[in-house]
Amino acid sequence: MIDIRRILSQVEDIHHEFGPVAAVPPRRGWIAAVLTNPFAGRYVADIVPMMEALNPVGVAMAHRLQAAMDVPVERIEAYGKGAIIGSAGELEHGALWHVPGGYAMRELLGWKGDRAAYARGEGEQKSGQPGNALAIVPSTKKVGPPGAALDVPLTHINASYVRSHFDAVEVRVPGAPAADELVFILAMSTGARVHARVGGLKAGDIAQWDGLR
Repeated sequence: MIDIRRILSQVEDIHHEFGPVAAVPPRRGWIAAVLTNPFAGRYVADIVPMMEALNPVGVAMAHRLQAAMDVPVERIEAYGKGAIIGSAGELEHGALWHVPGGYAMRELLGWKGDRAAYARGEGEQKSGQPGNALAIVPSTKKVGPPGAALDVPLTHINASYVRSHFDAVEVRVPGAPAADELVFILAMSTGARVHARVGGLKAGDIAQWDGLR
C-alpha cells in the first residue's frame, strides 16, 4: 500500500526581513514524501487501513526532518503538516496524514500520549501541567496538479495561541503530485517570526498547559 517515489526537504535560516539582524536566526524546514495513491481514480469507502500503514512513514520523516535541520529537539518550537493530492484523488485521501504526521512530530518532541487514543481524537493532556508538544498540529490540504504550492501553517508546539509563532512555509514539489500520487508534508521551526512584535501571548507566558494557552 505504501510506495514512495521521492523524498525531499528544504531548510532555511531567516536572518532578517529588512529589520535588525537576528542574533540567532530562526530556522524553518520541511520534508515531503511523494507516494502512489492506491485509491486514485475510484471511490473506496474504507481508506483507514492506509492510515495505520503510514505510521512508520511519519516517524521516519519527522526524524529525517530534524536531522536535516541539524538542531536538538529542544530547539523545535513550532510545527505543522499538509498534503497535496493528485487530481485523480480526493481531499479525504490527504486527511489520512493527520494521525501519522501529527503524532510522529509530537512523539519526537516528547509528547507522551497514546497513539491509538490519538487516532480516535482522544488522549490529549488535560491536567494543566507543563509538557511537550501539547498543541494540536495545524494542517492544510488540497487537490492540485504537479508543482502545486501549499502553504503549510505553523503554530507553537505547546500553545496554539502564542501569536509570535503564527507562521507558514510554502512547499512546492517539482513534478509532483502526478494524478495518481499524494504528497505528504511535515514542517518545523525553531522559533517565532524573525521580527514578531504584534503582542499577544508570549511563549514564555504559557500558563494553562492545555494546548491553547
